[in-house]
Amino acid sequence: MPVTDYLVRNAREYPDEVALVELNPDVPDTRRITWKEYDLIEPTRFEPYRREITWKVFDEKANRFANLLIGRGIRKGDKVAIIMYNCLEWLPIYFGVLKAGAIAVPFNFRYDAEEILYCAELAEVDMIVFGPEFIGRLEVNAERLSKGRLLLFVGDGCPGFAESYRELVSDYSSKAPDVEITDDDFGAIYFSSGTTGFPKAILHKHLSLTQAAQMEQKHHGTGRNDTFLCIPPLYHTGAKFHWMGSLVAGSKAVLLKGTKPEIILSAVSSEHCTIVWLLVPWAQDILDAIESGKVRLEDYDLKDWRLMHIGAQPVPPSLIKRWKEVFPDHDYDTNYGLSESTGPGCVHLGMENIHKVGAIGIPGYRWECKIVGEDDREVRKGDVGELCVKGPGVMTCYYNNPEATAEVLKDGWLYTGDMAMEDEDGFIFLVDRKKDVIVSGGENIYPVQIENFIRKFDKVKDVAVIGIPDQRLGEITAASIEIKEGMTCTREEIDEFCMGLPRYKRPREIFFEEIPRNATGKIEKPRLRKMHGADQLVARENRS
Repeated sequence: MPVTDYLVRNAREYPDEVALVELNPDVPDTRRITWKEYDLIEPTRFEPYRREITWKVFDEKANRFANLLIGRGIRKGDKVAIIMYNCLEWLPIYFGVLKAGAIAVPFNFRYDAEEILYCAELAEVDMIVFGPEFIGRLEVNAERLSKGRLLLFVGDGCPGFAESYRELVSDYSSKAPDVEITDDDFGAIYFSSGTTGFPKAILHKHLSLTQAAQMEQKHHGTGRNDTFLCIPPLYHTGAKFHWMGSLVAGSKAVLLKGTKPEIILSAVSSEHCTIVWLLVPWAQDILDAIESGKVRLEDYDLKDWRLMHIGAQPVPPSLIKRWKEVFPDHDYDTNYGLSESTGPGCVHLGMENIHKVGAIGIPGYRWECKIVGEDDREVRKGDVGELCVKGPGVMTCYYNNPEATAEVLKDGWLYTGDMAMEDEDGFIFLVDRKKDVIVSGGENIYPVQIENFIRKFDKVKDVAVIGIPDQRLGEITAASIEIKEGMTCTREEIDEFCMGLPRYKRPREIFFEEIPRNATGKIEKPRLRKMHGADQLVARENRS
């Protein structure tokens, strides 16, 4: 069944129950500033601006937008791009695209003007729906973007090169459009994170979207009385498909703008959230704020919070140990996935397996996994190889890129590019990205192992390990280290702590600096390589 059927069901069975809440911390002109500026503001109080919609209104808004699309010439299989910050309009617009039989194409809100143009042309989008924060970026290439495309603006003060969503949508019916959608129809295009250049367009069928939604509800036991707190950007598969567990359950979700510890805890407290998905930096910040005394848990009502789960990157076991010391009653889970596998969950730890913290888990609901060597044969348990996954959430292809598709899709198996090993109990441990493995003097070195070790040092807030060129060894290990606020640390202290590592794994270079992460919390290692001259090494490897 298409995932849109769940929205129709919820509108019918729970019409007056709250589906979505939007929370904006009470700061000046939140809708006119950039995400970066927003995150730097120090709020003086936490009584956020709040909007909500019921399931009935959610469905009606989706229907109106679907009918608008059809009225403006969008047909089944056409593509509609969405580039907006999280807001109450985001998901109704997304579901309106699906209900029209069109393909939803979410854009990363960090894309610059040229990336927006590139992705619009790569995915051959027929319409772009955008928010006020993106006027400048679209205006740069407005002439090319508007050629054969409708540009639709969501917000106040519509620019001259676009049409107004608010003025148009009210003229259309709130009744469901007469469009048949099947699991085999194409439903969405997502983009790779672009770590090796411009992003690739990842095409999924409706079957993938429904699989992701049902899997999320099953993995976390999301029920009618749960409230999910969604903080990451909805353009990302992780945020959207974790939310879809609430869609399947027919339960409330809260879209929160802001990632400071006080903002997150205030939202959990005021909305009685039960499930919270965090990225590693946010979880670290919450613990640091509590341990430093900047945040007092007694100031918040957190008794309903039952589950904290993390994904999007390897999770340091030391972080979860700290978390359980502060929140001993919380269930914990982690999910692994890629946009090519419709986001998180193809590998899943499971709340009952906290004794295996450090593993990414076992095959998720309806998924298969294997770990293979360079010869494509499965390796023995305990040996490192490339993780491959197979299931109903695997992408159809990289759109308009058969060569790249053939590299990663083989006999229905998706080759993830992640190096992993399976222990004797069948749990999979992520070792590192294939391209991030450091080869030093003929030895394979896995940065994640070193990062997990260095994070145990009590002065370290964050760490990233990369390989940098070396004339004798080919590569040497370099560690970028971010120190906790208010603390100082020397190279000698790090060197002494790293004596606990085998000699060949000890960092040869240390850089004290802020660790760059993207919107989904992943360390931006290409950026670090460029900063430290290692991008030349990667370029040479890519040419060989």
